[in-house]
Amino acid sequence: MTDALALYLHWPFCAAKCPYCDFNSHVAPPPDEDRWAAAFELEIARHRALVGPRDLTSVFFGGGTPSLMSPRLVARILRAADRAWGIGEGTEITLEANPTSSEAGRFRGYRDAGVNRLSIGVQSLRDPDLRRLGRLHSAAEALRTIEIASRSFDRTSFDLIYARQDQTPEAWRIELEQALSLNPSHLALYQLTIEAGTAFGARFDAGKLPGLPGDDRAADLWHLTQEVTQAHGLPAYEISNHARPGAESRHNLTYWRGGDWAGIGPGAHGRLTLDGRRIATETPLAPGEWLHAAEAGRATVHLPEDEPAEILLMMGLRLREGVDLARYDALGGPPLACLPELIGDGLLRREGDRLSLTDEGRPLLNAILSRLLA
Repeated sequence: MTDALALYLHWPFCAAKCPYCDFNSHVAPPPDEDRWAAAFELEIARHRALVGPRDLTSVFFGGGTPSLMSPRLVARILRAADRAWGIGEGTEITLEANPTSSEAGRFRGYRDAGVNRLSIGVQSLRDPDLRRLGRLHSAAEALRTIEIASRSFDRTSFDLIYARQDQTPEAWRIELEQALSLNPSHLALYQLTIEAGTAFGARFDAGKLPGLPGDDRAADLWHLTQEVTQAHGLPAYEISNHARPGAESRHNLTYWRGGDWAGIGPGAHGRLTLDGRRIATETPLAPGEWLHAAEAGRATVHLPEDEPAEILLMMGLRLREGVDLARYDALGGPPLACLPELIGDGLLRREGDRLSLTDEGRPLLNAILSRLLA
């Protein structure tokens, strides 16, 4: 694991804050891109000095809204990553984008800068639900953006949120079938989660989010999602991510498989193996604070990774392929006393050292992890 490295770059700015979003994103005037580029360059160089030469398997521009960055800024950051570790033909370079016409106009520039995979935050193909979700685009803009992206990039993905207010299984099936008719190679399909500290969280607490599905309806929607995507050749390779074979997100697989990644930008986290020890890194959340800290050479804090075996189990069980128990044991993981019971209940499957969820266990991941790690 230690010779491979993924690079995560966080761009924290958004045109608007979505009411369901608990990511580190901020609405602010356009930043000084040259100053931000220089800060990213400094942090990339510092990480190169820390970890040494590595095989750079992926680069991911996340946010926030990275498609608010100019192609010139993206190109400058990628040149810094290339100087540090080398970007090869097999390096996956993903940029998250929103489907507004102004952002879609930059797609060719991102491709020319080196981006080879686009992840589009569509969230819904229904205008009333887009308004409820606080999105700035229409369904027609989303469809047009997906078409433009497919002409510029060999690999594209887009996100949809389901278990929305007043959404029926029949309505979700029709919408999902429409999404799949666009012939995507990758889909990220997330159940709407009400997070504390968000606008939706406050509305929910005040009883102002009517029509959200209960547990049974949410389970029906999850099973329907698996059925429809499987039938179209995009099975779930992770709890919420679906892909045609070979089109899985290589960057996200690094997280789920417990690999090494450098996290650069406001609020970015990383995991690195240094001298045989796992190190967690973290950075300041506030954009201005991170920028000043990066310029002063103190943007990244290094800490011993807390409970690496448990994290490996939590992340690895999200994958259909499961987790390597030999590696879990090597990291000092505590005994999994209830493992035989969960296997006997048909929720987990063990084949040699490989532990994975069964189809019956996949929608119950959180409850299973609570029992395993109790």
